[in-house]
Amino acid sequence: MNDKPDLQSAAPPVSPDAPVLEVVIEVPRGSFLKRGSSGCVDFVSPLPCPFNYGSVPTLLGLEGDLLDALVLGPRLPYGAMVKLRAWGAVTMMDRGMVDDKLVCCAQRPSFAECQAVMRFFRFYAMCKWLLNRWRGRRGRNACEGWISASQALARARPRDDSWTRPTITF
Repeated sequence: MNDKPDLQSAAPPVSPDAPVLEVVIEVPRGSFLKRGSSGCVDFVSPLPCPFNYGSVPTLLGLEGDLLDALVLGPRLPYGAMVKLRAWGAVTMMDRGMVDDKLVCCAQRPSFAECQAVMRFFRFYAMCKWLLNRWRGRRGRNACEGWISASQALARARPRDDSWTRPTITF
């Protein structure tokens, strides 16, 4: 398998043994409030989030925050913990830092769902660039495309007891 993200593909490279992970919901589907892993509101969006958004509480991403996870399906309440398969991941660049986003749901996502995820993250990257520029934060913001969940998990590291919040501000 090619290790580079496929920018043209609307579907993730899925392995038949997609890992099962526990995800905590930080932003319910339809919410306008974007909360970070610490529970603090990061920003108020002019548009509602089209997916449930959260993190894997046991893993840290490359940017030093909990590994992000998008949960497809019906709205879940803030703070809900769900166990689901991670079918793939979208790699984002946020201020030049790699920020993988696992894509989780009960069954393999449809082609249309995968397309919707890519549209969302391409739009989100542009919005995050504007927000970072307004906040005076430099660095590249972009949606890099799909990678396998296994690739994203291999880049993550276990969270230890000393971690309380990310060392950088978002």
